Amino acid sequence: MATFISDFFGIDETVFEQYGALNISVVNDLPLFIDPFLLFHSEKPEYIELHEKIIKYLVFLRDRAAEGRVDDGQLRNWYCFPEVKQNWLGFSETGNDGAGLGIDFARNLHANLHVIFSDFGEEKVTESSHLEKVCLVSDGVGRDNISDFTTNLIKDYLCRYTEKFAAEHLPPAAVRDVWVERANFNHKTQSWARARYKLPWVNGDFVILTPKDMLTRDENWINRGDLIEGFEDVPTAIPDIQLRAAVFNYFEQELARRPKPEPKRGKKAQDREPTKKDRAMAAVATMRQFPQIIDYYIRLKEITGDQAKDLSEEKVLAIEYLFIEQLQALQSVLQAETDFYRIGRNTHDEAHARLAYLKDVIENKGGHRFFYDDKGQPIEREKDLHVLYRLVWFGTPSDAGAEANDGRGPVDFKISRGKDKTLVEMKLAKNTKLEQNLAKQAEIYQAASDAKNAIKAIIYFTASELVRVNAILKRLGLQGHRDIVLIDARRDNKPSASKA
Repeated sequence: MATFISDFFGIDETVFEQYGALNISVVNDLPLFIDPFLLFHSEKPEYIELHEKIIKYLVFLRDRAAEGRVDDGQLRNWYCFPEVKQNWLGFSETGNDGAGLGIDFARNLHANLHVIFSDFGEEKVTESSHLEKVCLVSDGVGRDNISDFTTNLIKDYLCRYTEKFAAEHLPPAAVRDVWVERANFNHKTQSWARARYKLPWVNGDFVILTPKDMLTRDENWINRGDLIEGFEDVPTAIPDIQLRAAVFNYFEQELARRPKPEPKRGKKAQDREPTKKDRAMAAVATMRQFPQIIDYYIRLKEITGDQAKDLSEEKVLAIEYLFIEQLQALQSVLQAETDFYRIGRNTHDEAHARLAYLKDVIENKGGHRFFYDDKGQPIEREKDLHVLYRLVWFGTPSDAGAEANDGRGPVDFKISRGKDKTLVEMKLAKNTKLEQNLAKQAEIYQAASDAKNAIKAIIYFTASELVRVNAILKRLGLQGHRDIVLIDARRDNKPSASKA
């Protein structure tokens, strides 16, 4: 029943806590990632050194970009990295395989670097350069890219961090000598080199541990969404009065240019309040006109950096509580008091049992909080539900993985035990194609995969979404069907955090 690395090696979780490492799952990625700002803002000299190492590499890339054309071979060598799957972090919905950083990321970053970091070492506004600045000016670089890039650039540190843990807490038989590719960059030869480490060995591969105090969830502290949403607060931090006035004036002009729909009866068109989308588009246009705004935004984030540390700690604790503590407690109860692990159960019944547990966690054990951001707004991502469901498949003879795409589209989960197969699909209630999906999708998948049963789980966040789902089920004659499972992730009908 080795769901977490502590289980696999028979080590108490407090050992990981004292060492400062996350007790990773060895079944599925946990939805956490490294935020480079936490390295910059840390009081630990080794973290500050890591951040400087990242910037040094970016400066190398910037200088190559400024020199002229770089061919695809060099781009792949300098920018393209496989995901470091051995740290078991990220947003893989099953297992720990991710896409990594490909040529599109390389071209996008290469095209922007000589502009973004042109003043490196001579910053007049910010305290330091920041990798995250790339995602502020480019739609093609997101938080997953930033995390993967950061992880690869500090991979040697993470391997040595893990090697030290293994030497102190694991028997020799649990550790292997392994070569890790692209572990260090040689600035003289302008090439990556592999290195050798003694690392824990789990299920045919080595494992890399990550310190919890460099992890967060959701967005980087410096992120594009935050910049755009709080854009109107940024110009107030500009000390130059003329620039500040010009920025505000340009922003207001952009808002005024937004097309206005026909006014409602009794209203004039000019009375219409700008929408959130209007303000976002005006903010982007203003940033293009005054790119120095980005530096002032970053400076504000540097000044309030203590909040980044506090928020990341809260998010990591929430993930640990939901995914690790509750799951381990459940395993103990189910093993001792129920027949949950009875091998004779078929995959259809077993899939329902696991889904029933997940439903209970979300509806009655505070698990719904996983689906909301810091402002209390629902995140509403199907893949979050996939991660949770994958993690409840512990202690089972069944294989719970994503169905291969046969040309008709991949199914979320295929639960199989020999010829006994059950498909599980998970959908958001707000999905505009939900009715079409309920009517046809599972049947198509069943025909393609030879599974005899298919279960649909639907998660809803508001009462109106529940009304919509029930209306669809009524039209399709599916109300009360065992294989349609509704999951209530509303906040307004749950006990307070102190009582949950």
